[in-house]
Amino acid sequence: MKPLIVLLVSFVIAVIAIKILRGFYDLRLSGRIAMSAMLLFTAIGHFVFTEGMSMMIPAFIPYKTELVYFTGAIEIGAAVGLLIPQLIFPTAWLLIAFFVLVLPANIHAAIHHIDFQKANLTGMGADYLWFRLPLQLLFIVWIYISAILAYK
Repeated sequence: MKPLIVLLVSFVIAVIAIKILRGFYDLRLSGRIAMSAMLLFTAIGHFVFTEGMSMMIPAFIPYKTELVYFTGAIEIGAAVGLLIPQLIFPTAWLLIAFFVLVLPANIHAAIHHIDFQKANLTGMGADYLWFRLPLQLLFIVWIYISAILAYK
């Protein structure tokens, strides 16, 4: 829920700021700024809640802690890449792939009731997927509209 709030609030702020500063609306730029803010917000979780996020990764995958740090770094890199004109298009496609690839960890966490912030098994469970799956789809569509369609 928090990433969605960060995304939407950042979008509204960016829309208003760009309108004031440039005199026109640029919804795609506002969308990329908002996604960048959301990615930076979620990246912080990879470094603050490392133990809990490691629990989200299925047992057969090695180097869980390192993978959590790596995916946090990917989110930071993507946040920057979405704001550099020459990198927007490749960053957007890589980010879509990233959102698809991290989905199994979210499903695993929901099935096993993992609360990544507390690093325990008191999470919301499978009901969480009714929110998380559409949210993941929203992130993918958001990136497609704000970054990829800009180049068509």
